[in-house]
Amino acid sequence: MATVLKININDLNAQFFRDLGQKISSSTEIEIRIPEKKPKVEIFSDADFWQVIELFDWSKEDSDDIMAPAINKLAGMPVVNIYLFADKLSEKLHQLDTRLHGEAYLKNEGGDYLSVDDFLYVRCAVVAEGKAYFDNVLQNPSEFPADLSFEPILNLPDQAYELKTGRTFESFPTVSYETYSNKKAWD
Repeated sequence: MATVLKININDLNAQFFRDLGQKISSSTEIEIRIPEKKPKVEIFSDADFWQVIELFDWSKEDSDDIMAPAINKLAGMPVVNIYLFADKLSEKLHQLDTRLHGEAYLKNEGGDYLSVDDFLYVRCAVVAEGKAYFDNVLQNPSEFPADLSFEPILNLPDQAYELKTGRTFESFPTVSYETYSNKKAWD
């Protein structure tokens, strides 16, 4: 019969494992389970994500200059926040990757061919415009623009990470932002 120990994370330390090792055989395997509960406070919330986006300086013309305040802010945060920002960016772009948004894009553009890259870059612009604009377009696909594009936002976490660490950013977001990756929304 297995013994189940429930231990508070704050009580796990080297002494706990030394004491446990003295009470069980050295060939005993231990399984540690972490319950799938979300923390009460998110490390990097949606509000944090939108605060970074709101720092875009649209009075500038060059995309790097537009994003510079956001890049600096993100680079000033813990590295984990840069990864979480990249995840949230992917999630937002994934949410807009729907048949309804694609059809609205084509209608507004006046074409019949959906370029996967162009559709992605317009979704990027929707996110770059901020929370209110994003929420409106998400809820009202007919509002999806055809005349906006902001591909550079895809590089924002990369630039923040490089600024902070001097290294190249390697990230594998929890969901893909590529066009047609939101399979349920395209069915």
